[in-house]
Amino acid sequence: HKNRAQAMKMLRSKLYEKEQSEKNTARAEDRKMQVGSGDRSERIRTYNYPQGRITDHRINLTLYKLEKMMEGDLNEVIEALLTEDQASRLSRIS
Repeated sequence: HKNRAQAMKMLRSKLYEKEQSEKNTARAEDRKMQVGSGDRSERIRTYNYPQGRITDHRINLTLYKLEKMMEGDLNEVIEALLTEDQASRLSRIS
């Protein structure tokens, strides 16, 4: 029984290590997608004051509501980002 108990203990340990490794890999992939390359030319948003336009380059969203956005009304951008994030996560699962 000692061998069996020792073997089960080792198996549990290896399975736990594998699970942790997979979680770390998934977390690293998520972070890499969120952070991007870090290149200076990698834009997130462009604010065009003369045209009253805001463009989020991550999701190709352009809105002509710059003044409202600057006053804090970010709901439309946040919803679009959440929708894109959900779609991205679902595509990685499939």
